[in-house]
Amino acid sequence: MKINIFGHKAYIAVLLTLLSSCSSLPRSGPDGKLVDGGAAVKVTTKDRKVGIDYALVDLSKNTLQYFDEPGAGSFRGSFGGGQGAPPDIPLGYGDIVQVSIFEAQSGGLFIPTDAGSRPGNYITLPNQTIDRGGTISVPYAGRVTAAGRLKEQVERDIEERLANRAIEPQVVITTVTGNSSEIAVLGDVKNPIKIELTPAGERVLDAISQAGGLTGPGLETTITLQRQGRTSTVAYDTLLNNPRENIYLAPRDTVFADHERRTFVAFGAAGLNGRFDFEDSNLTLSEAIAKAGGLRDDLAEPSQVLLYRLVDRKTLQRMKVNTSRFAGDRIPVIFRANMRDPAGFFTTQKFAMRDKDVLYISNASSIELLKFLDIANAITSTASGTSSDMVSTRDSFRDIGD
Repeated sequence: MKINIFGHKAYIAVLLTLLSSCSSLPRSGPDGKLVDGGAAVKVTTKDRKVGIDYALVDLSKNTLQYFDEPGAGSFRGSFGGGQGAPPDIPLGYGDIVQVSIFEAQSGGLFIPTDAGSRPGNYITLPNQTIDRGGTISVPYAGRVTAAGRLKEQVERDIEERLANRAIEPQVVITTVTGNSSEIAVLGDVKNPIKIELTPAGERVLDAISQAGGLTGPGLETTITLQRQGRTSTVAYDTLLNNPRENIYLAPRDTVFADHERRTFVAFGAAGLNGRFDFEDSNLTLSEAIAKAGGLRDDLAEPSQVLLYRLVDRKTLQRMKVNTSRFAGDRIPVIFRANMRDPAGFFTTQKFAMRDKDVLYISNASSIELLKFLDIANAITSTASGTSSDMVSTRDSFRDIGD
């Protein structure tokens, strides 16, 4: 009795057998079911949802205006001092000063009667440091407060104290070392240093220049200014392009240059997947897509180009977006560009990329169908091959029997 194992029912059985034995196919590691089944403890959510709320914003003419420039701080807005004359620099604790006292004629308090016995009609006191009490010592004038006052104010004070003893006294104070007026320049500069401010007035870029300039590209560097417990950060190129932000420095300021490598990552149906550098230029969304190899003709859905970014809450509020569901100042946003629309290319050309953006290009819906057909074709081919193998085996047994 012969059994036709190549009938329709047997064919279906072979398919089911192959499908049920997929776990025995080659693979590089455990599949999801094995990982899930072998876990001693599971921390998960319903339908494995991440649970992070986000806003979806379609790129259009109306939305572009809110993202023309990156959000940034302002030195001028935080500290002022961008225009006008340089600020006065008062004396401070730790400064070393020299005091010279002039008299109108000899025979006074400091100038002997025989003026010819010494050069000039003045005396210069030994250098002294403004002490922790903020004072200096002047003979016959006592302890004089100097810290926090301008040199001219201290000079007038000493003159008034000596007026009844000296002959028309005039006082000149010279700063030998202005320790209290130093500022520090640190971070990604070629020569981190301390700089003593002068009456001419030093601005932020002057200080960076004296420190030898930046070690990295200016477009990837931010400058942070610390002053009296407050800080503000701006992009280096903002200082170059907006002179109003290049403000005068004040004593005890700290200038910190921070170079950070700017990158974005690209996933999905792009020509290349991975992390990409901005390098020494700013990028638009269209340039980022090109840098990632463009959209793959055989995979991509041009109407679903997605960009993931954390956006400042105030920016979304200016767009009239309801942000009540979100906590914190940074809100997850997915920007969607439609590159099936010819005008969509203009929006991607004007939309600026930001550091740490995530670009994802979706697959076309038809790709999922093609994947299914490929699997079905592979299974059909395998089943056909199995049938052929069984026929060959049957014929071999017949040959042996014969």
